[in-house]
Amino acid sequence: MSGYPDELSGHVSASVKGAAASRADARRNRDRILRAARDLVHEPGELKLNAVAKACGIGQGTLYRHFPTREDLLVEVYRNEVDDLVAAAPRLLATHPPVAALAAWFDRVAAYARVKRDVFAAVEAATWRDLAAHSLGPIGEAVELLLAAGRSAGSIRADVEARDVIVLIGWLSRVDDAELDSRGPRLLAVLVDGLRVPGR
Repeated sequence: MSGYPDELSGHVSASVKGAAASRADARRNRDRILRAARDLVHEPGELKLNAVAKACGIGQGTLYRHFPTREDLLVEVYRNEVDDLVAAAPRLLATHPPVAALAAWFDRVAAYARVKRDVFAAVEAATWRDLAAHSLGPIGEAVELLLAAGRSAGSIRADVEARDVIVLIGWLSRVDDAELDSRGPRLLAVLVDGLRVPGR
């Protein structure tokens, strides 16, 4: 039994369903805002919140309810990118051998690096330093997960540490798109070959 009179039970149920639908709509709007901002942050000039709202097809009031300031939005774009990058490591290991998983993850790192570069260029120095400090741990753990799988399989060098890899891939966020497109795949392939145990 619901504990409510019959005439109230239906009303309560409808209210609960309505609240759940509102939360789902809010999550969808938030995800749309983040996707649009991620795309637009690469465009020349300052990211405009009205441009993000227009790209999403939502009102500016809806955008401001989720992200009151431009910096709030950019911070969340970066954090979301880090979360996706970190989550990709175990997913790739579940479907690929360790070296192939590492190579595929490096492709994902190249996309992350573009977002990192453009977000860090657009926020205050104190903000990007804080973001960098808080993302280093999770990204390092993802790298270590990939390396450990390769060590266990005997396919990745045992003397390489996660920090070594992070230092080596740091250049990705310091070059422009043209150079990243032209040199990135080749240099990341060189890095994978350097991490691989010869003959494996």
